[in-house]
Amino acid sequence: MNKVAHLLRRMNLGSTIMLIILVALWSTPTVGLLITSLRPRSMAEISPWWEALLNPIGTAWTLDAYQNSLAGGMLSSLINTISVSVPATILPLMIAANAAYAFTFLKFKGKEFFFATLVALMVIPVQSSLIPVLRGMVWIQRTFDVQLTGTYVSAWLVHSAFAMPLAIYTLRNFMMTLPISLIEAAKVDGASYYQIFWKLVLPMSAPAIASFAIFQFLWVWNDYLIAFIFVGEQKSVMTYQLLRLLGQYGEGWQDVAAGSFISLVVPLIVFFSLQRFIVRGLLAGSVKG
Repeated sequence: MNKVAHLLRRMNLGSTIMLIILVALWSTPTVGLLITSLRPRSMAEISPWWEALLNPIGTAWTLDAYQNSLAGGMLSSLINTISVSVPATILPLMIAANAAYAFTFLKFKGKEFFFATLVALMVIPVQSSLIPVLRGMVWIQRTFDVQLTGTYVSAWLVHSAFAMPLAIYTLRNFMMTLPISLIEAAKVDGASYYQIFWKLVLPMSAPAIASFAIFQFLWVWNDYLIAFIFVGEQKSVMTYQLLRLLGQYGEGWQDVAAGSFISLVVPLIVFFSLQRFIVRGLLAGSVKG
């Protein structure tokens, strides 16, 4: 028994050491980015960032790169990114939650076929569908005089459409673990389908909804391609604004370092504030309860 306990302690110690090493390796680029953005440009050009980390007191620090990046349009790009990310996270979840409830608790013809079709849509690459979608929006604009391209709405629609299959699949798997006896009891008491959805299923599915919302928000926040194609340069998001800060010959590399760290702040706050929902949401739907 003592040998087993000793072996388990050694395994736990080894796992802890490996996790520390992985966290250190994963965090190294972020630390280097932060230090580079806070150093004077003249010093950052002649010495590596880890020298400043090893000698923080003897290193000069400045916020000039942050001032330059904010003056270069990062503040307005931050607002544009929030304007794209928040609705593109809420919209697919609203639709997917209703669809997942229908696929889980309602009976209708072709349910399994429709669900299998949705799952199959997850294998379609986003890049392969952008041109047909863009051409469709241009046709709508010419035919019905409805402006879609160059607006936030187009990005919301595209992000939501590509997020929908995975959202429905994830939420359905979670809802299948909910106690069916509770749903049946609500039906016996006379509750309608929407009353069951809003008062029972939706609150109990909060971990899965929050988990997917985090991943969707981070994906949209870091997206460059869809926002650039459908929103454009006039309302540029942060990922495109970083390219502008870099300049034609890469002379704005330190401003990019500061701008990159600015773009990291919101996702980091969201992730660390809601990270407990990620584990709960992913694990809760993995085992049939």
